[in-house]
Amino acid sequence: MRVLICEDSVLLREGLMRLLEDAGHEVVAALPDAAELDDTVTETAPDLCILDVRLPPTRTDEGIRAALRLRAANPELPILVLSQYVEERYAADLIAGRGGALGYLLKDRVADVADFLQTLKQIAGGATVFDPEVVAQLLSRRTQDERMQRLTAREATVLALIAEGKSNQAIAQTLYITEGSVEKHITSVFQKLDLEQDESGNRRVLAALAHIAHSGDAPQAGEDR
Repeated sequence: MRVLICEDSVLLREGLMRLLEDAGHEVVAALPDAAELDDTVTETAPDLCILDVRLPPTRTDEGIRAALRLRAANPELPILVLSQYVEERYAADLIAGRGGALGYLLKDRVADVADFLQTLKQIAGGATVFDPEVVAQLLSRRTQDERMQRLTAREATVLALIAEGKSNQAIAQTLYITEGSVEKHITSVFQKLDLEQDESGNRRVLAALAHIAHSGDAPQAGEDR
């Protein structure tokens, strides 16, 4: 896999380069800021871009704006955004933006090398993966959207696990239920949210998170049934 890194921290940038190269991937570019990002993406045609949320010169939202720009210009380009903290507004901006495979992880996830590399493969393969902490915060706030209030506690939990990028099998193992039960819960979730079912896990996750982001908050789940 050919990867482009845009990270202002020298230590993390060098660490990511070493980690990826040791795993057999090629780092086509490692940039300290987004000044030449667009041109470099065009020149190197990476399979995946890894961007920091906060980049120079202001270290506020340059990385997010760069990611949104890249997603609009290159819809098929998988992008992983790394953040020091859970920043819900930035996550919502990414969810609402157009584009393809997407990841949003906290930087401390890089420490689990095997899991991090697996996540990169998932995103490069077309999946959407959001850090569990980000998902938890997006799903923890109150909402006035009655569609989200339709969900039972179990359905809200299933929705959170879907948003984390888990497969039906993984959800079943996590909740100690059958895959058949998981499928029924998922069907119910999308019916209650008035979302069309789609065979693409990536689209399902984006649709669910987009709905949550646009509604302003997460489900106030009803009693489990």
